[in-house]
Amino acid sequence: MPPSSLDLIAQVYRAFDTRDFGVIPRLFAPDIAINQADELPWGGHHHGHAGAVRFFTTLLAHIDSTVISERLFAAGDDVVQVGRTTGMTVPDGVAFDLPEVHVWHVRDGLIAGYDAYIDTPAMLTALGVRR
Repeated sequence: MPPSSLDLIAQVYRAFDTRDFGVIPRLFAPDIAINQADELPWGGHHHGHAGAVRFFTTLLAHIDSTVISERLFAAGDDVVQVGRTTGMTVPDGVAFDLPEVHVWHVRDGLIAGYDAYIDTPAMLTALGVRR
């Protein structure tokens, strides 16, 4: 029996905690769509496994962060995670602790989409980006 949507997303967070990006071909649909605010250096719209790798590689080039989940719940075929992201910017080492929400779209036992929301103005400030 395939894992529940909640179990699937919990696997992703465990993999990200250990920086196991082999999770992408195992758990992400080949046509995954990832979306985050365009203003962020890693933001925009990313598609497919190559887009997922580009998104996470670019993110890690700018921040070293940990997601702290406060709530994880199913909402139909989606899974919503509410929490915080905490860490430091790379290479400047500016600390941040910001609220975030992740919406995961599950289809046929794989992650078909991921929408990431963060306090974008606060993250841009931590990154030293002037608007």
